Amino acid sequence: MAARKAKQTFDRATQDVGNILSLEHVNVTVPDQSQATNFYVQGMGFTRDPYVDFGSFNVWINLGEQQFHLPTRDPQVVRGHVGVVVPDLDQLELRLTRIARQFGDSRFNFKRLKSRIDVTCPWGNKIRCFAPGAFGNMSLGMPYVEFDVPEGTTRDIAEFYVTTMGAPASAAKGLAWVSIGKGQELRFRETSKKLPEYDGHHIAIYTVNFSGPHHLLNKKKLVIEESDNHQYRFNRIVSPRTGKVLFEIEHEVRSLHHPMFARNLTNRNADQSFFNYRQGRDAFVPA
Repeated sequence: MAARKAKQTFDRATQDVGNILSLEHVNVTVPDQSQATNFYVQGMGFTRDPYVDFGSFNVWINLGEQQFHLPTRDPQVVRGHVGVVVPDLDQLELRLTRIARQFGDSRFNFKRLKSRIDVTCPWGNKIRCFAPGAFGNMSLGMPYVEFDVPEGTTRDIAEFYVTTMGAPASAAKGLAWVSIGKGQELRFRETSKKLPEYDGHHIAIYTVNFSGPHHLLNKKKLVIEESDNHQYRFNRIVSPRTGKVLFEIEHEVRSLHHPMFARNLTNRNADQSFFNYRQGRDAFVPA
């Protein structure tokens, strides 16, 4: 009989996952679908969803296992920024340089820093782009969304996610972070700057315990939409102790029975083009 391995000690808590299993998409409205496609597809290198098509009313943009949803309307802007991982920062910089002339009269800009590229979309949404390795084994995707919040709110925000949503969360030095599934986070960073009025943009999350948070949110009259059997929405984060509104951001909360859960998203190889075409390299393949 083979000898057993020597007894080892592991921190099993590092493998725990909280109640929020995934952050699926960020939804911001845009006034021009053509410009949105040019920015998110040609510039950022993401993929227009080929299977769910709303025509000119909406476009879904795939990046790894996450998405941007971009309905047509007056522009919405996240009060903070979205963190993304892209396969190659050099190629991203090249694509953004190529499209820059299309957005001369917009808020579009980008800046290459030591470890990332900071991009602003034509309507003001800020996206921080990192190379693979910055967030575990993610090589294309959306590891976090960070929101700017009023001073003195982050500890209560973390407590809200722990007690109401069942998600591990912590706060220190003006920053709260909420653990989502394997390698994603919501972040809330305190700022002394006056925040713009909330304009209705939203995020979508999947929860393991779907009914528990709903019960607690409903008791506090925070549920704003009973979408269907698989989904509900709330848009206010409140202090668990006082009920004071801390921050507004709509959450589209979904169960694991939602038909879109774990949908296999199509992602293209953004480096592939007519001019450098290589057979068999159309699809994105993680490095």
